[in-house]
Amino acid sequence: MTAPIAKNTAVTFPTIIDTLSDKFDTAVALFSAEQTLTYRALAEQANRYARWALGQRLAAGDVVCLLMPNCPEYLAIWLGITRIGGVVALVNINLVGAALEHSINIVAPTHIIVGADLLDAFATALPRLDPGIRCWTYGEGSHDLPRIDLEIVAASGTPLESSQYHAPSILDRALYIYTSGTTGLPKAAGVSHFRIMQWTHWFAGLIDARPTDRMYNCLPMYHSIGGVVASGAVLVNGGSVAIRERFSASRFWDDIAEWDCTLFQYIGELCRYLVNSPPHPREVGHRLRLCCGNGLRQDVWEVFQHRFQIPQILEFYAATEGSFSLFNCEGKPGAIGRIPSFLAHRFPVALVKLDVETGEPLRNPEGFCVRCSADEVGEAIGKISSDASTSLARFEGYSDKEASERKVLRDVFAAGDAWYRTGDLMRRDQGGYFYFVDRIGDSFRWKGENVSTTEVEQLVSGCPGIVEAVVYGVPVSGMEGRAGMVAIVTGDEFDLAAFHKHISERLPEYARPIFLRRCSKIEVTGTFKLQKQRLMREAYDPAAATDDLYLNDRAAQAYVPLDLALFERIRNGTVRP
Repeated sequence: MTAPIAKNTAVTFPTIIDTLSDKFDTAVALFSAEQTLTYRALAEQANRYARWALGQRLAAGDVVCLLMPNCPEYLAIWLGITRIGGVVALVNINLVGAALEHSINIVAPTHIIVGADLLDAFATALPRLDPGIRCWTYGEGSHDLPRIDLEIVAASGTPLESSQYHAPSILDRALYIYTSGTTGLPKAAGVSHFRIMQWTHWFAGLIDARPTDRMYNCLPMYHSIGGVVASGAVLVNGGSVAIRERFSASRFWDDIAEWDCTLFQYIGELCRYLVNSPPHPREVGHRLRLCCGNGLRQDVWEVFQHRFQIPQILEFYAATEGSFSLFNCEGKPGAIGRIPSFLAHRFPVALVKLDVETGEPLRNPEGFCVRCSADEVGEAIGKISSDASTSLARFEGYSDKEASERKVLRDVFAAGDAWYRTGDLMRRDQGGYFYFVDRIGDSFRWKGENVSTTEVEQLVSGCPGIVEAVVYGVPVSGMEGRAGMVAIVTGDEFDLAAFHKHISERLPEYARPIFLRRCSKIEVTGTFKLQKQRLMREAYDPAAATDDLYLNDRAAQAYVPLDLALFERIRNGTVRP
C-alpha cells in the first residue's frame, strides 16, 4: 500500500538546501561561465530571496512570475520564494506578445521578475497586464524598473527562523510550469512541494547521483526537467550542475571536457544534432558515465552511444502534470520504459484504443474503455488515486479548472474510476516495453518543444491578408518530431515578406511554420471543422499538392518557393529545415 503524506510536513526541497549547505559547504553546487554558487552561497542567496518575499508581504499561494534565461541565480530565486509559501511561475523565455500575456495572466501574479536581456520581449505583453502587478528586473539594462539583484544585497543570508514565516506543507503548490498540452494556448501546471521532492530524490536514485558528479544542463530551466530534475537530483547527493544558457553543438564537447562533466541531461533532438555534427577532437575524451533524458530515437541512440562511447543511457517518459513516469533502466534502444509486474499495482498505466476520427477512447457495449493488445497503438493513460493525500498517482492539474477536468478520463475500466490522459500515442511490446508513437490532437513536437496548432493559427490569422489558416505538423526525413506547416487562404492585402516578419516577431523559433501552402480554399467537414487530413498527407510535396508551396529559409530570412528540386534536397537531407 502507498503510504499517505503527512499534511503538516514542512520538509521541502528549499529547506533541504540549508541542510545540504551544512553538509557540503564550499563545494560547488551550480556554476556557469558567468557565475558560481557553492552550496553555502546557494543557501544564502535563497534565504535573501525568501526575505525579499517576506518584505513584499507575499502571502501563502501568491504567485511570482520568473522570466529569466538559464543561470545559477534562477534556482536560488524560486527556492527562496517557495520557501516561505510563495508560488513561482516559470515562464517560457521564448514567448512574446499575446502568448506571453496569456501565460502571465492565467496565474494572476502579484510580482514579475524579468531578466534584463528579456525586457524588450516583456514589453510586448506589458500593456495588457494588470497595472497592479509589481515588476522587477534582474541585471543591468536601459530600464527604469527596480533591480531585485540590488534589492537583496542588504538582506541576511542566514537561515530563517521558524517564527519568521509560515512554512508551506509538502502538499502545497510550489511552482507553475507551463505545458501546451494537446490544444490551445499554454496551460500552467501546478507542481507541489511533494512533486519536487519526488522528482529530485527518485531521479537521484535512478542515476546514482554522487558528490563527484557534474551534470551538464543546457535544457531550459523553465521546464520541469531542466529547471527541477536535472539540477535537483544531483544537488541532493552533493554533486555539481554546469548550466549553459542554451545548447550549442559546436561548444558541447569542449564544455563537457573543460567542465569535467560525468552526466548529461538530453532531449533526443540534441543527441541527433551531435550525431550529425562533424567529428570533434574531444568527442571521446570525456568522463561521461551516463546520459539521461527522453525522446532518443532508436537509430540515433545506437549511433550516439557507439560513436561517443557513452557507457549508459537512461531513457524515460514523464509529463510535468502527469500521474506516472516510465523508465528504461535496461538501456533497450528506442524504448521509453517499462513497469515491472511486481510494481504494476503501484503504477497503474494502460493503453486504450482510440477513435481516430474523434480522438476519444473507444467504449465497449458496457461503456468501458478497451485495452490495447501487445504492439497495438493506443493512448497512454495513468490511474489517478482517489485519495488526494497519497504519495503516488497524483494529478495536480492546471491553474484552469476546466482544462484540468479535460485531462481526466472517467469510468474507464470500472464505474467511478479516474485516469489521466497523456494525449500521447504509444505501443507496448510483448516484453512490456513502451514505445512513443505520436501526439494526439492539435499539437506536435518540434525541436524538443510542444507546439500548439491553435496558438499558431490564432497568431497567423492576425496577419493582414490572411482569410483562413490551418496549422499542422509534417514529418521531415531524418528529423525528430514534426515540422510546422501552415495552409493559408489569402486576400488582396497579403504580402509574403510581411507575413514572415509577422510570425518572426510573434512566435518563438520552434513554433514558426517551416512550410507554407497558399490555397484557394481549405475544405471543411460537415460540422465546419477544417480538414487537415489531406493537407497532412500531401505535406510539402510539390508533386502531390497543386498549390504554391514555400520553405522558411533561415539563411535568406524569408519564405522561398519550394519546387521539386528543393523538395528532393530536403528529402535526401541536403537541406535541413
